[in-house]
Amino acid sequence: MVVLIVDGYNMIGAWPELVKLRDKDLGQARDLLIEMMAEYQSYTGDRIIIVFDAYHVRGLEKKHKNYKVEVIFTKENETADERIEKLAGDLNDVRTQVYVATSDYAEQRTIFGQGAFRKSARELYIEMRNIENQIEKDVENHNLYPYQSKIPIDKEMREIFEKWRRGDK
Repeated sequence: MVVLIVDGYNMIGAWPELVKLRDKDLGQARDLLIEMMAEYQSYTGDRIIIVFDAYHVRGLEKKHKNYKVEVIFTKENETADERIEKLAGDLNDVRTQVYVATSDYAEQRTIFGQGAFRKSARELYIEMRNIENQIEKDVENHNLYPYQSKIPIDKEMREIFEKWRRGDK
């Protein structure tokens, strides 16, 4: 299994569309990052965990799931880096390949020491864009070929079935 732990505010500070949004509304930037990572998760099948600092969101530690993405807001006096290091250590075993997405050099060195791999914010951004392009190509290719029924049915019958399927009379 592959696990990708994402330093949320690090990505928000590095990805162009998130930087623009962050300056207007940090909450929307977080939501967009979560949506982008949900798309990434659905394409790759990887387990995705996004960690946000409590220094930007005051209150108790929170964990929740948006889509199939796990979102963690750290405790009030815990940094995202501390939580990421703990997660990387806890999740790293023979069956699990752990990647940490951060451009924080000190964090990268620490997670290397725990046996995890790193992806910089730029690398993850490029990978996201490549996935989006691949999805567009897949959709275009899918639309090139009209649907072929496995059972030979004449056009009139297909139209009747289609009306039934849509609930038309």
